[in-house]
Order: sequence, then C-alpha cells, then structure tokens
Amino acid sequence: MSLFIYNIILLFAFPLVITRLLIRSVRQPEYRYRLFERLARFPAIRQDKPVIWVHAVSVGEVLAAVPLIKSLIKRYPRQQVLVTTTTPTGSAQVQKIFADDVLHVYAPYDLFWVVKRFLRNVQPTALLVMETEIWPNLYRSCYENNIPVVLANARMSDKSTVGYQRFSSLTRATLKCISKIAAQGSKDAERFLNLGAEDKQVAVTGSIKFDLELPLTLHDQAGLLRQEMGEDRKIWIAASTHEGEEEYVLDAFEKVSGVIGDVLLIIVPRHPERFDRVASMCEKRKLNLVRRSSQKKCTAETQVYLADSMGELLLFYAVADVAFIGGSLVKTGGHNLLEAAALKVASVVGPEMFNFAEITRYLLECNGVVQIQDAGLLAGNIEMLLRDEILNRQIGENAHVFVESNKGALGRLEKIIDSVLNEK
Repeated sequence: MSLFIYNIILLFAFPLVITRLLIRSVRQPEYRYRLFERLARFPAIRQDKPVIWVHAVSVGEVLAAVPLIKSLIKRYPRQQVLVTTTTPTGSAQVQKIFADDVLHVYAPYDLFWVVKRFLRNVQPTALLVMETEIWPNLYRSCYENNIPVVLANARMSDKSTVGYQRFSSLTRATLKCISKIAAQGSKDAERFLNLGAEDKQVAVTGSIKFDLELPLTLHDQAGLLRQEMGEDRKIWIAASTHEGEEEYVLDAFEKVSGVIGDVLLIIVPRHPERFDRVASMCEKRKLNLVRRSSQKKCTAETQVYLADSMGELLLFYAVADVAFIGGSLVKTGGHNLLEAAALKVASVVGPEMFNFAEITRYLLECNGVVQIQDAGLLAGNIEMLLRDEILNRQIGENAHVFVESNKGALGRLEKIIDSVLNEK
C-alpha cells in the first residue's frame, strides 16, 4: 500500500472514526469533549521555550512514561514538555500526575492536513512515542520538517508484525522516517528489522517499566487500606481485566472462597466504561460488593471490592497476597507484569501474553510468575498461592529480583534522546 492509498482510505474512514468516538461517548461522555483538539484545533503553544513532544496513548503508557517525563523536565529545563494522549483516561492521568509541569492536548488524527496544523501549532524539537504507535502521515511530516522521532520503550509482538507485514511497503517507508527505535528486547528489535528498519536505527535498551518509582507513601497507604479490608483475610486482585474475563474471575473466586473461606477479591476492570457492567455481574451472583467510588468501608462481609477508580493499581497490588493479571485469558495480549513484581506480589497470567512475551518468558525461567493454559486452572492456582505462603513468597521475591536486576533502561534511553537532540 502506498501513502496515497492510505490517505484515500483515511478520508473515507474518517466519518466512521468520528461516529465510533461519539458512540463511545454515550457511556463515557469525556470522549466527545475537546473533540477539536483531535483535529489540532487549539491555540498555538507559547514558543518562549522549545517543545519536546511525548505521546502516550492511554493510562498504561502514561504510567510507563512517568520516569521518562520526569527525566525530561529535569534534564531539559530550558524546554517545555508536551504530553499527548488518545483516551480521556490517559488525559486525566497526565493532569493528575503532572498538573502544570507539562503541557497537554489530545494527539492529532493521522490525517495529513491535521498533522501539518498540529506541527505548525506546536513546533516540537523532537517526538518521543511510547511503545508502538506507527503513524505514516505523522512520521513523514516530522521527517520532512527535520523533527527527530524516537520510538521509546518500543515493543513489537508477533501478532502486530503480521498485521504490519500486510502493508509492508507503507510500513517500511514509515519506519525509514524514524530516527531511533529503542526496543524493549532483542525479539522486538528483530521484528522491527524484519519490517524494514535499518540496523543503525534500532537499539535494545530494555523496558523503562523496570525503572518504576514506587511512591514514598505507597506502603503507608496500603497498610491503612489493608487494615480496613482485613489484615487476617486472604486478598487476591484481578487486575486490568477485559470483556470475557470477569466471568472467569468470578467463577474462580466462588471456587476459592468455597474452599478457603474468608477471601476478598479486588477486581480492577481495564476500561472505566465497563465498571457498571462488572458491578452488575457481581450483583447477579448475589456477591457482597463495595465500589471504591462509593467511599463505603470494606467490611468483613464484603466479598468483592470493585476498584472503579483510575491510577490506583499500584495501591491495590500493594494490599494483595496474589494477583491475576488480565488481558491474558482473552486475545488481548496481557498487561504489564512488572508493577506486581516490583511489589513482590506473586502473579498468575493466562496463555495470551504476546504483548509481553519476552518478559513473561524471563519471569517463567526464574520462577517469578505462574502461567496457566486456560481459565479452568485459575481457581486452583490462586488457591495454591494463597495456601502456600512459602511458595507465594518465593515467587514474589524471584520476580522482584528480576525487576531490580534489569533496571537501567531509562539511562540508556536518555543517552539516545541526548544524541538525537544534539544532532538537531
């Protein structure tokens, strides 16, 4: 596919994109707010300082980018940092964490005239894109305007590789416009090379998610919440769950609580628009439910605690005895294992971890995670880890050691960014 055909397709698809966004806004009204920002209709950014642009799609990418953004603010005090997101939840997270320390707008749609308007309004000195976002018009326009593009913390799964290979000529041409690809692992780097990137473009830096900074108050907050939930209870968390997984989780919870007795399940749906749906599932099963948003106390009678809030996943991991990490029992590709690992929480994942295949493999090799092959095995493995404190502690310790031994990706990424900015 050529760039010309890509743009023709985008033109015809654009009304569908807007329609989909408006449909999503029925459940989550924030999607229809600030719509013009997505078309680069916002006041031009003050140009008394140059702008470093960081793009992080949603909450997960924003949280992963926190160490990088803090580093940029510290290392480049004469520049201002602009953070763009695609989702309202990502936007809220940026504003919650950084407030006025960074600029923030929604990322532009990849329509060539929208991209041109955005670059004219912002005039960035560089674009740093978290993980894997490949946008032909944006990267081509950056290249033509001498704006270096860095894919930071870049990952490329086998599944994504197959998708990009369907449009091999366009993918290859787009990758040529990128200054540097800082790949999380050697397999990611190999896949980028297979898609057409050049050796000089690609470097393996590791994942900056290993450089996670735990808030200084986290353990104190977790201690208070654990006291409220019940210090003597067994607590497990189902984190970042998706459509089709909550039923499996609730089935497993009923089996585990039937054997162990006093067990509390913390369930954290990945997408806010699904909070009410998950609450209804619990109510249909006549489970005693408390929602985080209700600010009601979690009592001894509470069976399920629905974490219908944003940006508190670390806190919920910190109070849990064991974790199930969602997106792994459905074809989503899993989610970040390193937050639970950093907190020494033993974790269970399903078979679909292709977005984090290399990290999962390393954790399995060091006995730092338990992987199950189907949902029917979830209850038994959660029960095993709740009963066997020695095994639970050992898996958590192994995972923590793995995280600590792999720190340093941020420093390697900083060197790449320095070199790119110095070349301008």
